[in-house]
Amino acid sequence: MFCSHKRRRKIRTKDTISLPIPSNHTPELPPENDAPLCSTCSSLDLHAILHDGIPEKHAIPIGHLTDILNKFNQCGLCNLIAIVIRRAWNLDKLPDIDISDITCALCAIECGYPNIPDYIPAVRRDICHRLHIQTFDRPRDVTAAMVAAQSNLLLDIQLLGEDAPKVGRTKELHGRRVGQNVDIALLKRWIHICEHEHGELCETVWWRGTGDVLPKSMRVVDVTRMAVVRAPPSCRFVALSYLWGGTGEEYWTTRANIKLRRSQGGLDVSVLPSTILDTIQLVRQLGEQYLWIDALCIVQDDPKDKTEQIGVMELIYGSSAFTIFAAGGTSAHDPLPGIRPGTRDPKQQIAKIQGLHLAVPLILPREAIASSAWDTRGWTYQELMLSRRRIFLTPHHVHFECREDVWSEDVIAERINLPWQSHPLKFGGAGGFTSVRAPPQGVSHAYTEHYMSIIGKYTQRRLTMESDIVNAVTALINAIAKGFKLAGGNPGQAFRFGMPVVDLELALVWQPTSNTSCVRRATGDGNMTLWPSWSWAAWRGAVRYSEVSLFVDAQHGGFSPWITQSLVEQWHMVDDDGRLVPQDVERTGRMAGSVEEANSSPYVIPKGNIDAQTLITENGPLQPGTLVFRTRSARFNVTKADDVVGADPKANYATYSILSDVPRPSTLVGRVILPRSTNSPTLCEFIVLSRADETKGLYDEDTLGKRYLGCMLYVMAVQKMQDEKRMERVGVGIIFEHAWPNSTGEQKVVLLG
Repeated sequence: MFCSHKRRRKIRTKDTISLPIPSNHTPELPPENDAPLCSTCSSLDLHAILHDGIPEKHAIPIGHLTDILNKFNQCGLCNLIAIVIRRAWNLDKLPDIDISDITCALCAIECGYPNIPDYIPAVRRDICHRLHIQTFDRPRDVTAAMVAAQSNLLLDIQLLGEDAPKVGRTKELHGRRVGQNVDIALLKRWIHICEHEHGELCETVWWRGTGDVLPKSMRVVDVTRMAVVRAPPSCRFVALSYLWGGTGEEYWTTRANIKLRRSQGGLDVSVLPSTILDTIQLVRQLGEQYLWIDALCIVQDDPKDKTEQIGVMELIYGSSAFTIFAAGGTSAHDPLPGIRPGTRDPKQQIAKIQGLHLAVPLILPREAIASSAWDTRGWTYQELMLSRRRIFLTPHHVHFECREDVWSEDVIAERINLPWQSHPLKFGGAGGFTSVRAPPQGVSHAYTEHYMSIIGKYTQRRLTMESDIVNAVTALINAIAKGFKLAGGNPGQAFRFGMPVVDLELALVWQPTSNTSCVRRATGDGNMTLWPSWSWAAWRGAVRYSEVSLFVDAQHGGFSPWITQSLVEQWHMVDDDGRLVPQDVERTGRMAGSVEEANSSPYVIPKGNIDAQTLITENGPLQPGTLVFRTRSARFNVTKADDVVGADPKANYATYSILSDVPRPSTLVGRVILPRSTNSPTLCEFIVLSRADETKGLYDEDTLGKRYLGCMLYVMAVQKMQDEKRMERVGVGIIFEHAWPNSTGEQKVVLLG
C-alpha cells in the first residue's frame, strides 16, 4: 500500500466529470500499433513483470488515482486501469466519493494454483500472472456497493492467451477474446470435460432416492421433430430456466393444442418467443434432442397436470443433463444473448501495450447473474439450486458452472494440461444447494442451516402471483425432505406451509427484514383465505433467520438462531379435513452452564392434554393450518427502542423494548421486532415458544441479575384475529425468564392461525 504525504486539494469524483469519461469501448487504434503510454507507464517492463511477477509488498507506485483517471485518453495502460476502477467502484454512480488521497500501485500476482503434487518444481506451479492494481484506500460506500453487487474486489488486468508465449508462459489461465456470437465448440468442450472427468461429484444427485423416477406423464420438446412428446425412458434432456415476463397464452401448451403438438412439426415456431426459439437452436447446435420448457411441457390450463409437474420439479431439474439459464433479458420475448448475430455486445476492453494484448476481465459470473432480472424472480431460484450443470447466457458472456468448477468465455480456465485447484473464476459462480454432499449418518439436522439460508435468499425474490410462494420453492423443500430423510423422506409430512415440522420450534422464530411490507398473503384458493400467520409464507417480502444479537444490532444478527430448550409439550395442527393432528416436533432438552442453573429456572412448562373434541365443540370448525398448543401468556408494555445499532428509522419494522414495572417501573426485560406502525408505548400479549440463547443488552442486567445460558425465552407477540377466537402472529421477541413469574401470566391453549 502507498500513501501520499503531500497535502492536496480534496477532489471528489464529480470534479472530474468535466473531462470525458472512459466509454465502454477502448479507443480505436490501428490493429498492429501499440497504444501510447504516459511517462510513468512507459517505464514499466510489462514482459518482465508478467514473466517474473511482482509480489504485493514490492508493488510499483503509479500515481494518484485522480491523475490516472485524467490520463485515460493519453495512455493505453491508464485507460485500462481507469476502466477497471470506474467499473468496479461504480464511480459514475457515486459522484460524491472522495478519491483525492487515493494512490495506486501495480504488482503482478499468481492467478491460479494447479492441483498437482508438492514435489513438482515451483516454476511449474507458477503458471500465470495478472496485473493487479493496489489502491491505498477504498471508500466505505464503494466497498458496500461492491459487496452488494457481488463484484470482484480485486482490480485486475489480464494478458490474452494468444500473447502468453511472448512472456514465456502457456495460455492457461490467461485471457480469451469474446466474440459477438457464443462459441458452441467451447460449450461442448465444457460439457464434455464435466461429464467425462468430474465423475460422481457432478453426476450423482445425492438427495434423490434410488426409486425416484420421472413420472410417465412428463413431456419434453423433441427439437428434431419439433413436437411435444412423452419423455422416453431414461431420457437425456436439457432444461431451460427463463423469465415469462407476463402471461404467454399465445405460445403455451393447452388442452386445446396438446394433441396437435404431439405430432411431428406440430409445434408452430411462429408463435414461440425469442428466448424459446433461440434455446431450441442452441440445443440442436449442442447435439441434444430433448428439451424441457415449463410453458410447453406442462398443460397450462390443466390444474391436475400443473400440480403433478410442480410436485416433481426437483426430479426434472436434478435429472437434466444441464440447464440453460436465460439471464440476459426481462421476458421470454428477449433473445438468448449470442445465439443469433446482433444479440449481444460483450464490450471486452483490449489494448495492445508493448506488443502485448491486455484486457480488462469481464465481470464475474456471479455479478453478471446478480445484475440480471432473472435473479430477482421467485421461480428461478429453485431451478438454479437444483441443477447440477448450468450454462448461463448473459449480455456479458456465457459461463458454465458445475459442482466441481466454473468456466467463462473470457478466461482459459478449463483444464488443458493441468487440473486447477484454484483459478480466478473458481469461486465466482452462483453456487447452490446441490453443491452440498450427502449428510453423514445421524446428522439429519444439518439441513436447518441450508433451509434457513434458502428461505432468506428465496424470499428476497419477486413473484407475479403471490399465491405461488410455497409452490415456487416446493422442489427445494422436496429435495431437503428426501435428502435428509425428514419424516421418512415424505415432503408432504415433513413440511407444512413451507415450514419444517420436526424443527417447528426453530422455524417459528423467523424475522421480517426491516423493509418488508406488513401485508398478509392470500393462498390463491379463490376465497382469499390467508396463509397461517406463523409461517413466513404468510407475509409479503423478505424474511431471515437471525441470532438474538439482532435485537441489539440490526445489521449483524447472524443467521443461525439457537433453541436451548423446548417449552411446549405437544404441538397440534388442524389438517385439511378439519381434524386436530399431533405433530412430530422434536423436543430439545435443557441446555445450561451448570446443573444449578438448570434446576433454578423459574419458568415452569405448562402440562396437560388437549381434548380435540372439546376444543372443536367450543370453537367450531378451525381453519386448516391452525397451530394448537398449550403455553403461558402474559402482557407487557412495549416502546420503541432507541439504542439498536444500525437501525433504519424509516424501515417498516422496528425493535421495541419489552418493559415490566417489577422490580421498578419501566425495567427492560426483553426485545421484540414489530411493525413500526405499532403504537409506542402500548400493551402487547406474548406467548412463550421456547428457550433462547443470550447476549448482552437484551435486558437490564444491573437490576435483574447477570445473564446465563438459556436465560431468555423466545416469545411471540399475538393479537386476536377479527371475529375469531384464534390468535395471529404480530412479531417474535425474547424475554428474560425471571420477568415471567412477576407478570400477570396465565396458562392457556393457543389457537394460532
